[in-house]
This record gives sequence, C-alpha cells and structure tokens, in this order.
Amino acid sequence: MQEIYGYELCRWKLVLVTVGVICSGGFLLLLLYWMPQWRVKATCKKTTLKDCEVVLLRTTDEFKIWFCAKVRVMPSLGASPLQNLDPIVHKVPNGHTVHFCESAAEENKNYLKKYLPVSRAIRYFTHHSVKYFWNDSAQSFDVVRGLDDSTFCSSIHNEHSRGLTKEMRDYRKMFFGINEIAVKVPSIFKLLIKEVLNPFYIFQLFSVILWITDEYHYYALAIVIMSVLSIVSSLYTVRKQYVMLHDMVAAHSIVRVSVCRRNQEIEEILSTNLVPGDIMLIPSNGTIMPCDAVLLSGTCIVNESMLTGESVPVTKINLPNPSEYPKATGDEIYSPEAHKRHTLFCGTSVIQTRFYTGELVKALVVRTGFNTAKGQLVRSILYPKPTDFKLYRDAYWFLLSLVVVAGIGFIYTIVNSILNEVPAHTIVIESLDIITITVPPALPAAMTAGIVYAQRRLKKIGIFCISPQRINICGQLNLVCFDKTGTLTEDGLDLWGIQRVENARFLLPEERACSESLLKSEFIACMATCHSLTKIEGELSGDPLDLKMFEAIGWILEEATEEETALHNRIMPTVVRPSKQLFPESKQATDQEMELFELSTTYEIGIVRQFPFSSVLQRMCVIARILGEKRMDAYMKGAPEVIASLCKQETVPVDFESVLEEYTKQGFRVIALAHRKLESKLTWHKVQTINRDAIESNMDFMGLIIMQNKLKQETPTVLEDLHKANIRTVMVTGDNMLTAISVARDCGMILPQDKVIIAEALPPKDGQAARINWHYADTLTRCTSSSPAINSEDIPVKLVHESLEDLQMTKYHFAMNGKSFAVILEHFQDLVPKLVLHGTVFARMAPDQKTQLVEALQNVDYYVGMCGDGANDCGALKRAHGGISLSELEASVASPFTSRTPSISCVPKLIREGRAALITSFCVFKFMALYSIIQYISVTLLYSILSNLGDHQFLFIDLAIILVVVFTMSLNPAWKELVARRPPSGLISGPLLCSVLSQIIICLVFQTVGFLWVKQQPWFERWTPESDACNILDATNISSAHSGNETLDDEHNIKNYENTTLFFISSFQYLIVAIVFSKGKPFRQPCYKNCNSHFNYCVYVLVCVPYEWRLRILIIVIVNAIVSVLMEEAVDRLGVCFLSSLFGYREKTPKAKYMHLAQELLVDPEWPPKPRTTTEAKVPSQENGSYQIITLT
Repeated sequence: MQEIYGYELCRWKLVLVTVGVICSGGFLLLLLYWMPQWRVKATCKKTTLKDCEVVLLRTTDEFKIWFCAKVRVMPSLGASPLQNLDPIVHKVPNGHTVHFCESAAEENKNYLKKYLPVSRAIRYFTHHSVKYFWNDSAQSFDVVRGLDDSTFCSSIHNEHSRGLTKEMRDYRKMFFGINEIAVKVPSIFKLLIKEVLNPFYIFQLFSVILWITDEYHYYALAIVIMSVLSIVSSLYTVRKQYVMLHDMVAAHSIVRVSVCRRNQEIEEILSTNLVPGDIMLIPSNGTIMPCDAVLLSGTCIVNESMLTGESVPVTKINLPNPSEYPKATGDEIYSPEAHKRHTLFCGTSVIQTRFYTGELVKALVVRTGFNTAKGQLVRSILYPKPTDFKLYRDAYWFLLSLVVVAGIGFIYTIVNSILNEVPAHTIVIESLDIITITVPPALPAAMTAGIVYAQRRLKKIGIFCISPQRINICGQLNLVCFDKTGTLTEDGLDLWGIQRVENARFLLPEERACSESLLKSEFIACMATCHSLTKIEGELSGDPLDLKMFEAIGWILEEATEEETALHNRIMPTVVRPSKQLFPESKQATDQEMELFELSTTYEIGIVRQFPFSSVLQRMCVIARILGEKRMDAYMKGAPEVIASLCKQETVPVDFESVLEEYTKQGFRVIALAHRKLESKLTWHKVQTINRDAIESNMDFMGLIIMQNKLKQETPTVLEDLHKANIRTVMVTGDNMLTAISVARDCGMILPQDKVIIAEALPPKDGQAARINWHYADTLTRCTSSSPAINSEDIPVKLVHESLEDLQMTKYHFAMNGKSFAVILEHFQDLVPKLVLHGTVFARMAPDQKTQLVEALQNVDYYVGMCGDGANDCGALKRAHGGISLSELEASVASPFTSRTPSISCVPKLIREGRAALITSFCVFKFMALYSIIQYISVTLLYSILSNLGDHQFLFIDLAIILVVVFTMSLNPAWKELVARRPPSGLISGPLLCSVLSQIIICLVFQTVGFLWVKQQPWFERWTPESDACNILDATNISSAHSGNETLDDEHNIKNYENTTLFFISSFQYLIVAIVFSKGKPFRQPCYKNCNSHFNYCVYVLVCVPYEWRLRILIIVIVNAIVSVLMEEAVDRLGVCFLSSLFGYREKTPKAKYMHLAQELLVDPEWPPKPRTTTEAKVPSQENGSYQIITLT
C-alpha cells in the first residue's frame, strides 16, 4: 500500500531552485537528488490527482519511503483495454486510427476524425515496472489488470475463446505494453554516476579538494585511490548481480508462438506481441511459457520448478466450462491461484501435451509482462522491501554525533586562530579540515571488510549469499521457522503399510500391498488408478506420494498414443495392469504359461476420467473401468477426515477416529481410500461431462494407506543446539496437523511435558460471529503398546531451560491449520500477537500464509529466520530477516542464502557467522569512532600551538595502521558453538556508549599528559633544524627525521617536539583500542594472533628526542594500555549495574514487544484459554484516512 499525492510544475518555484543551485555551487541540486519529496515540493505545487503532472508516492509501512513519477499522456480510442471495439477501422491521413460505426452520419465521421484522438487521452505513470492508469469513475490511478480480474469462467469459454483481431491486439498492446520481463542492465556510466553521487563520496570529494588546497598531496592521492578501488568493487558487484538476474530472466523469455485469430487464422508471432485475450497454441513438443495462460483445451505436463522449487512435473487440465454442466452449482470468477490446476504460468516449462486428433491444445493469455507470476517474482528481487535493522539506523546517529563533535572543533579552531591572528585563508582551511578528520575516509572499506570475510567463510562451508548485508542481521535471529517435508524430515515418503476395512471393521495392518490375495481387490485397484502419474520419455513421473504408492503394488502404466485417442474422441484411455511377476508361478506346462500371458493381458483397468487433487478439497478422484466389465468404478483418495465424510456412515469403522489419531500422533502420513460402483446408465461420453460432486458421494470406505516420513539424522541435534542458544523454533508445513505435532515432539521442538493447545477458528456463518474453539492435544508421550502396528525408536531430547524467558516460552504451544490462521488474521487481530508468541506448529499453510506468519512474528519484534526447501517457501524466504533455501533451483534466486547441502545444519552455522560479523561491525564502529576522536584530540591540541600533523603522518596513520588493523580485525572466524547470549542489536546502548566514552576519556587524558609533560622537560625548546635534543646531529638523522611538508622554514610548523610526542602516543592508542575492542569469546575466535603483527609498524619518528623521553613515552603507552584493558573489562562486567544505579533505573519494560507481551501474559489469569472453551470475535472499528491509498503490487 502507498499514499499518493498529485503535483503540477510551478514556474516561479523552478526559477528560485535554479538560483539556489547556482548560489550553492550545485549542492542544492545534490540535496534534491537525494530527497525526492523535497525535489517535488520545491519545484511543484499541490493539485488534484486528476490534473497532476507529477505524483509523489510514500509507502505506508514503517520505512515511509518516498518515490516520484512523471504522469504521461497516451492517445487512446477507449478508456479500458478490455472493452469491446468492434467498429470498422479507418486510417486517416494524419496517422490516427479512428473507430466509428457504419451507421454514423458524415458529420459525425468528421467530428470523430477531429476530436476523438484528443478527447480520449489516457493519463498514466510507471512505478517499479508497472503502469498505473487514471480511472475516471474511481477518480484514482489503478493497475490495468488482465483477464485474471473479475472474469467469470463461463465468459472465458463463451466470450474470450474466439481470439482477437489484429486491430484489437494493437489496441490492447497500447495499455499492456510489450510482453517482456525486462531486467535492464544499467550502463557502467549510469552506475558510476549513481555510486559517485552517494553522500559519503561527495563528502570525500570535498575533503580531497580541501587537502590539496592545504598541500596534503600524498594523503589526498591515497584517499582518491582507496575511493576509486571501493567504487570499482561496488560497481563490479552490482553489475554482476544485474547480469545474473538478466540472464536468468532472459533465458527463453522471447520465443516464437502461434496464435489463433478471431477469423480462425493461425498466425506466428513473437511472444513479445502477446496481449491478454490472445489464444496461444501450445506445441506438442513443449515450450517455455512466455505469459500466464489458462488452458482451454487439451492437457499439459508442466515443470514448475522455476516458481515453486518443486521439480515434480504437474499435470494441467483444461478449465471446465460451467455452461456444459446441466447441474452446475454456479459460475465462479477465474483466479490463477484458485484455478492453478488449469493455469500455465510464465517461465514454467511445458514438457509435453496431450491432445485429441483434430483438436489443438489452446490456452487463453490472461497476464503478460511484470503482471505474471514470474514478473512479480522478478519485481520482488528488483525492488526489495528495505531491511529494518537497528545497527544501520544507529549508524546514522553515530555519524551525526561525529558531526556534532566536528562542529565543536570547528568553532574552537576559528576562535583560537582569530585570537592568534592567523590569516583568514588559513582559518578557513584549518577549520574545515577538522570536520574532515572526524569522519574517517576509511569508514566504507572498514565496514564492508567484516561482511566480505564472513561471506567468504560461508562460501567455504557451502552457503551462498546474494545479500551480504543480511549476514549481520542473521546474528540477531531469535526465531527460526522450518518447513517440515524435505527440511526437518526426509524428502521422500516410504510406504509403511496398509490397513484395510471389511464389514466396517479395521483388519490388522499389512506391510506388503503386492500380495497375490490382494491382486484383484478394489483396494489395490484404487492404488493403481487414483493418481496423477504420467510417463515422460518412458519414465514414470509425478507426485512423490503417488509414485511410492504405485511402485508399492508393482503394476505397469501404459499411456495411449495419439492414434488410439482417435478411436475414443475426447477420451484419454490410460491403462494400468499388474506385471507378470505378480501372478502365481506354481503352474506346470507351457500351456499354463500361455494362460498366464492371457490372464496378465486381459486384467487391465482403463482410467476414463480424472478429477485432479485439489488442496482446497483435499482429495482426488478417478473414474475407471476394468476391461470386460460393463459398469464403471469411482475411486477416491485423500485426507482421511474428508474421505470419511463422503462415505456411507455404515462403511466407516466406529473406531476410525481413534485409529487415525494413533497413526498421526506417531508422525505417519495417512491417506484414506474409498470406492463406489457407478450406475450402468453412465456411458463413457456422459462421464466426460459429469459434475465432480455427483461422483464423490455415497462412497464405500476401503481403508488407510500409512506413509512414513522419517526425520533427518541431524534434525534433533540442530534443534537442540538452537534451543540451548534460546532461539525459538517454529514448524510451518502443508501437512496434517497431528502429523506435524508428532514430528515436532519427535525432533524436540515440543518437549514431552509441554502442553499443545489446538486453536480451531471458524469463520462467521448464519449470522454467528467468528469464533475459536480451544482443544488440548494429548500431551502424554508415545505408548507403542497401544498400537501393535507402530514401533519406532524414541529420540532422546535434552531438556534445556537456561533462562526465565525460555522456560516461560516452552510451557505450552499453540497449533493451528491454515484455515484457522486465515480466520484469526481477519477476525481476531488482537489475538495474533499472543498466538504467534507461543505458536509452534502451523499446519496446512498455503504459500502466502507462510509469508503472513513471518510478518506477524516480525510485528512482535522477532528477528525471524526461515529455512525451506524452496517448494512454496519463496515468499517467506524473501520476507524473513534471514531466508535460507535448501534448494539450488531457480525459485531460490530470491532467497538471501542458499545452502549447497540440503540440511538444516546450515542454520546454526549461518547464525554463528552472523554473530561474528555483527560483533566485528560493532568493533569496527567503535574503533573508527575512537580513531576519529584520537586524531581529533591530537589535531586540536596541536592547533593550540598553531601546528598540525604532516602529510606523511596522516598517510602513515590511515594506511599503515588503520587499514591494516581494520582488515585484520575482521579476520576473526566465528566461535565454535552457539551460546544463549545474543550480541547487542544497536550501537546506541548503555554499555556500548559507556565503553566508547571511557576510552575517549582515557585517550584524552594520556595525550594531554604527554602534550603538557614534554613542555616541562629541561631540553624542551621550540624546534628548529639546528635543535640538538639528542646530542647527535648528522645527515642521516636529519634525513630520516624529515616528514610532512618538508621545507626548510616549515611554514606549517609541523616539526616540533609536541607533534612527535602526540604522534607516538596516538599511534599506539590506535593499536590499544583495536585490541581492547576486538572481542573474542563467545561470538568470535580470539584476536591476539591478528594483533601481534601491528606493533612492528609503529617505528616512525618525526624529530629526534632524547632516549630518556622515549622511555617515558613508552611508559605512558604501557600505562594507557593497562588502564584501557581494565576499564573495558570493568564495563563488560559491571557496566549495566553501574548505569542502573547511577541513573536510578528500575526494572524497565523490555524493548522487544514479544518480551513485553510475555511478561503481561504471565500474570493474565485468562491465558492460556481453558480446554473446550470458545472465544468469539468482536466487530472491529474502522477509520478512513484523509488521503487516498492505492494498492501497488
């Protein structure tokens, strides 16, 4: 959602801004470039949206980001792209295309020719690759939707299935544009300009000009070289990411396609010319879909791994025509999400098609360009939502505080220089120089060093990162959401056994389903036919569950050829039959072998019609006929509760619920089967048009298939490590709730003694308000004797409660399914924080619901990680603070992190590296702050005697000390294990500020002591080239002593004893604070090995001083080091207590919302809800804002 405001150009404001730009030397122009809202308000005046020339947009989230866009005008013959323009088209001499009716009078024709192109001017603007057109009726800018918006299924068949004329196609193309997901790779020049205009580089440019003016040529040159290297590195990284994304999107994005025109003519065009409403012909050998299209006829086998991450081929069938069903329940609006079984999505690969002789496989284009599913994925990568992290927010305050310090020095320098009658030219340069000193030029390189090293270490352990800034945020993760199948458990399912039903009673469980006695049973017939398997290049392919089920019975699937389908008109006779090995072999002669051959070829089942699996209905159904039988059979499989509700109650065992619950509690995935003998009057052709609901009723319950989904070996260990580190774990899955709860208990996510509360939310119905029913799940540990069929190993779980917070958070857990979650989000907004605070199992969750859950957790201030295998997890992976994909498919291109090994062991590794990188960032920030202040103190003290540091001294400090220290400070690898303590999240905290301030005071004191003490020495005098403080004066010493701006008269007063003393002390202070701030355990490895190498650099002497004074300086440095180390230790151990007692702090409310909420719930007698109670919803009050809000996708 974004707010939108209209503006029009104001000439007198434009003149004022132009004058301001000239007077400010271009600085005002830079300021307006950085702040788009100021630019618009400074040059335009506010007006209505209807008349505006520029729109100003602001996001309504917590970031409040501003954008501006220019409103353009497009001549058009109609107001809507989907309106029907069937009049005759005439071309007029001026080039305008004019439409008018044949019955129009001659004067009307002239009127249309003259005024129509002008009167139908359409206003629009483009934002984030999407066009927004002015809607006169709604008085707002709206996105132009394709046929996916408010189009009924019946009208798709009856109105849109005829195709478009070329004129209609050209008209729609004006609105929808070229069908292309264009990821433009910016030119090097554009990227360079954008990078160079960064505020920090502008400040560096100003600094370099100032230093050159002050004759600091070497230092200015060094900074220029550093900046150029930094810019080149940044340009290379950014351009490389653009090229990678462009190559991924551009692959097969432009293809030649055949379209069917309204006059039945087949035309071959480029896919870039497709518009919604075109009828695209799908070739039999497959293609890459260039748009989103709904299948009108035929069947396609599609690989959707680009969007879902799931490489299993999916069968797409044509959209049913509601008008063909005489007993249809009613027409419905087409939606790509609700009708995804009939929709071919852009970027997916059509492997092959099934079609009928004389009939083409046709698909109606519904969305093009960035409006497609692939386009929306690419847009989310191109225009990501900013990551909110306290460290980056505090960084601005850090820089602002340095600017304040610089301002104080600026004023002091001016006053001191005026009192000492320094020339005005020198006053200006020196006062501005003090500002450049406080903002260190090496800051960008210093900040990125730690992240770059962390990125390299992650790459070594098989974790790839496309968003380096997220590494720091991963150091703060305190909650991780896990997908179940393929993430916590093994990817595939194994058939554990079957449990058939006879005479409404469960038989004993059977391990094998391919026994001789069951060969011709209806149970096996259902397993053989009720699936969506297909053959691709001779290999069976399809849903893993279907594949395991079919392989377990050992049957053979044969698909009909095109010639065979011609015999049955619209029928696809896929045939299944048992393999020869399944038949009894205890026969005697060759005649018996012939009988066996005849038997195996005569017992076949043909699949006449398939109703595919629907996640909404939670079932699938097929109509089949055994060869030689007159009547057909209906077979159904799906979720046990759903199947049982569609069966005759007398065929369902009375202990059905208890048996099912026992299996699901053990973590098994249970599928129920049902069968029904159809009436003899149902012919093959009637079956093709019969309504699904007419078949899926009055079924006979046949039994259960029990599938086993084993935990991955490393899952319990990894989750235990996370619990020890006080990191919450949450399961988000599309599986059954009881199965998910069982897996959560098995892997240690829910401890044995913890309660599980199931929240069952029901939407409003029949005038009743929405309500939540609370049920307590069985909290007893497994009892394997209760079911002789189940025998699995217990997984030892260590009980860990290292903090009060962790203890309170694990006493009880909420579990809910996707339907309940949707109802709670809509009708129980006030309960959402309470439920996500203790919610551990979220079952049957749709992809968008996973994203909503991540957002709900973030709203209570959790730092959320998401770990999934890429299948339906893309949205959540992108939205989480740290998304880790266990799949290397294209769907994971939007995930910040991708693990080469599909194991959740990457999660603690990533968090450890994140913590190390975060601590490194804090160390570098603190060090750079002290570096600026130490140099600031030195220069301020030297200004008091009208002196300064020399060019070579600045160069030595920045290159030989600071850069080396910063880069080696960042080399520390992560600590070996996760600990319960988390690093701080922000720079502005009591202990951190106390640490920095105490070190500043120590450095100030010791520099001041050195500065004043040197003046008390008996040999001290104002230094001249003839000074002989060392009693040794020869050419070697003089030449080695020369530094800075080397002139005989030393007009800048660089060479003096005070300068040498302060330079020597401050050089060691840089090293001291680097060692003091380089924290090791418990987040990083020790740093002493990295720091030892620095001391040999600090041997630079400006002027010769007596050895006695050198020893005294060394003593000052040693005492300084001891005091700094002791002070830092004291701050670490006693800082929080000291600050609390100093400022009289009481036990304050926690900053994080989830901790504050946890404290409130501890004293709430009504929470958690009691068993078997109900909570009813209240009607929320709504308020309308004063500004217009539009939805920007």
